[in-house]
Amino acid sequence: MKKIKMLFSLFAISLLLGAASVQAAEKISLSVPASMTDALKELIAQFSASGKHPQIIPNYGPSGALAKQINEGAPADIFISANQKWMTFLREEKRIEPATEKILAANTLVFAGKKNPAVTAMVDIVKLKQIAIGSPKSVPAGEYAVQAMEKAGIYKQLEEGKQLVMAKDVRQALTYADRGETEGAFVYKTDALMAAEAVILFEVPQDLYERVTYPIALTVDGAKKAEAKAFYEFLTGPAGTKVFLKYGFTAVK
Repeated sequence: MKKIKMLFSLFAISLLLGAASVQAAEKISLSVPASMTDALKELIAQFSASGKHPQIIPNYGPSGALAKQINEGAPADIFISANQKWMTFLREEKRIEPATEKILAANTLVFAGKKNPAVTAMVDIVKLKQIAIGSPKSVPAGEYAVQAMEKAGIYKQLEEGKQLVMAKDVRQALTYADRGETEGAFVYKTDALMAAEAVILFEVPQDLYERVTYPIALTVDGAKKAEAKAFYEFLTGPAGTKVFLKYGFTAVK
């Protein structure tokens, strides 16, 4: 009888271990730029509602910080970047599966703040006391903003005048402008559309900065997981495109 009980206990333990193993295999880790937070939340909900039940764990933040985390060993099955620079970095570090790299969506850089009829173009912002931008060292929106200000010939003046306020990501830059803590912020159009008080004062001319694109790829670890590959296909398919368009992103042909 003792032997039977022992065998039964071992069998029960093996079932529990097996269930735990399956549960662990169903986790999908995402590294996503802050500007895609709202769209990804909806897509995660849709994917789960469709009968797929993996545990999806998103990590939102500046693309540069996310890429460095992945390179240092942080768990990630899918990486989306707000510019090509950080995707290329991970490809060169052999952290992503190159065959899965593609452009997911595009965006537009705008200048947002409380209504101000005196601010309608790049040259007008030199009169403002404080302007928020994402830190250009890790935030692509900040890099694009610096490109635009340099080409417009106003960056040096704003920097020397200590008018630029660095934010940890594009959403924080928007928050500063939305609360009136700064007189404006360089953000993506998709972010500005989510603001409570701030409005788009002007769109930054496209010839002043590189086109904003969002490359996506499975990581080396993610390419080995059926669940991660299924969610990747969902994000890059018609359902994903529909949601991204809903939140103001543009499709890439």
